Amino acid sequence: MKILIKNGRVIDPANKIDEILDILVDGERITKVAKDIPGNADQTIDAAGKIVMPGIVDMHVHLREPGREDKETVGSGTRAAVKGGVTSVLAMPNTLPAMDSVDTVEKLKDIIQKTAHVDVYICAAITKGRLGKELTDIAGLKKAGVTAISDDGGSVGSGELFLEAMKKAKANNILVLCHSEDKSLSRNGVVNLGYTSTRLGLMGISRESEYKCVARDIDLAAKAKTAIHITHVSCRESVEIIAQAKKKGIAVTCDTAPHYLSLTEEEVLDYDTNMKINPPLRGKEDVAAIKEGLKNGTIDAIASDHAPHTDNEKDVEFERAEFGAIGLETELAVNITELIVPGLLTWADLVKKISFNPARILGLNKGTLSVGAEADIAIVSPDDEWAVRKDDFCSKSKNSPFIGRRLKGVVVTTIYKGKVVYKKE
Repeated sequence: MKILIKNGRVIDPANKIDEILDILVDGERITKVAKDIPGNADQTIDAAGKIVMPGIVDMHVHLREPGREDKETVGSGTRAAVKGGVTSVLAMPNTLPAMDSVDTVEKLKDIIQKTAHVDVYICAAITKGRLGKELTDIAGLKKAGVTAISDDGGSVGSGELFLEAMKKAKANNILVLCHSEDKSLSRNGVVNLGYTSTRLGLMGISRESEYKCVARDIDLAAKAKTAIHITHVSCRESVEIIAQAKKKGIAVTCDTAPHYLSLTEEEVLDYDTNMKINPPLRGKEDVAAIKEGLKNGTIDAIASDHAPHTDNEKDVEFERAEFGAIGLETELAVNITELIVPGLLTWADLVKKISFNPARILGLNKGTLSVGAEADIAIVSPDDEWAVRKDDFCSKSKNSPFIGRRLKGVVVTTIYKGKVVYKKE
């Protein structure tokens, strides 16, 4: 089947394209990108006034399957993804059981093949059970098709063990994703340590618990001579440490999440558990540093850190509520509202952060509208405003920190491998 997308503003930083063009899709692939392509396709989409961009590559998504299908499944999570213009996701390993063996990976691959609506890549655990005590079979996991490894949700506490993991990752050409958190410092904290934690009488999580671990992880990567990726960067010091490491030529990349560039710790003052996130929402100076890091290139990517939880896990006392927020359906709009509208990033900059760079970091042939590339495309109405409503989410869980807010930017069509998988009603 041929699809012709007409008159859209095509944004493709991989090919330095930002102009009004047509795109022809034939089967699963893009076959032509040019002006005034003749209209002999099976389906024609008028994209006048719209942004046409590569589908988002979200490199931090919790799909919860297997084990917590009450929160999310591969099917429901990837339906939420296409509504948000996301066509590739990296599934995190904190499932039940954890993604710590070839057997569990093979079972998840079978689920993905049967139920996924987009490409789902697998991030396996670094240690068995994500307990930080014994390494997984990294070579075997790589052979099973795993894209990256991480003990996300926690950090590998032993520097010696983590260094060994990094060396094995390098030998097997697999990327290490770091959840950089020193548990001896964060302990039982639930919000950012400072004015807000003091005012609410809640245990605080210091910025130090993050940035000290970021520094350690970068130091270990330099010793192992391997690349690492620091995920969900939330504070000013982490940005500064990563910038310094990049200047020294250390192979480190990083991402942040939409909530860290748009929300501050003050959002938790009314004990809204949808604002309980790990790492926690930080101060205004941290949000400013995150935005500056995105602008100057220190922060390479933006990922949702989509972390679904049931109402029962969030509708409890703040201390007992689970950490995490959903984000697949709101990430693009938050980025447009916070970064494009104020002029902090151009559209080409943003597409780099959410499509091209994540694909490059993960070693995927995605994030581009090149001729011959798989036709993963999002068509976006950039100026349309919408209200975030709990009842409108496709995700099984509804724990969004943006409920009640108005955002700019609406995904009107998502194309995955040459098929329209989402069309706004």
